Amino acid sequence: MAGSLPAQGVEVRTLRSETLIVLALSLGASGVSALISFIGSLTKPGGLKEQAATLNGSYAPGRPWLDLAWQLFGIASALVPVVLVAHLLMREGAGMRAIGFDRTRPWPDLGRGALVAAGIGSAGLAFYLAARAGGANLTVVPEALPDVWWKYPVLILSAVQNSVLEEVIVVGYLLRRLDQLGWSPVAALVASSVLRGSYHLYQGIGGFIGNMVMGAVFVLLYRRWGRVGPLVVAHALLDIVAFVGYALLAGRVGWLPTA
Repeated sequence: MAGSLPAQGVEVRTLRSETLIVLALSLGASGVSALISFIGSLTKPGGLKEQAATLNGSYAPGRPWLDLAWQLFGIASALVPVVLVAHLLMREGAGMRAIGFDRTRPWPDLGRGALVAAGIGSAGLAFYLAARAGGANLTVVPEALPDVWWKYPVLILSAVQNSVLEEVIVVGYLLRRLDQLGWSPVAALVASSVLRGSYHLYQGIGGFIGNMVMGAVFVLLYRRWGRVGPLVVAHALLDIVAFVGYALLAGRVGWLPTA
């Protein structure tokens, strides 16, 4: 299984420090930010469902070209931790192929990813609607971009960025390092799943629980396939449908909550 062998010539203390640094520069910091945001939501009057969590918002309203530059900068800079992970794995002598993020099996990755997205997508939407109706979730606004020509390309790029960042770091890299540090498979699964849930806590308790369950499923699939490629595909498809679907349907169908 990819990621189960110890890194040759690298001290355990170094691996532990490296892992903490990668998380502090990426999704670990996002988890702390989401926790603070969630606590702030609890202090506001009204229930959680009366509040909104907006993704993919406009950085420079009224100035579309400057806004586009900020959008692209945000997407590119968010992927820097993935570049760092690639560097660390190459220095180890393994490279991204060790976690199954390469082009050696494109069609199986695409097929498996599409199947996973189809299975999780409908269940995830139903869980979100139920959690919001029960007051355990904020209203998630997947996009609030102006109606300009680059809106949908940016939403798709944002979805791909999210999927690459999360699956490479929270599944492939983190599990590889935890295996090398001697963690049990169950403990590693819990750590990865809780981390995934933590940086979605800004959405509410429903976002935390739903993403934690999804994280556990993704860890099990990674253990079975030894590749994050299908998980990146699945996550990208889920986010593309969420972002683009919201842009097309918000205000046009009654069952989709809006801010």
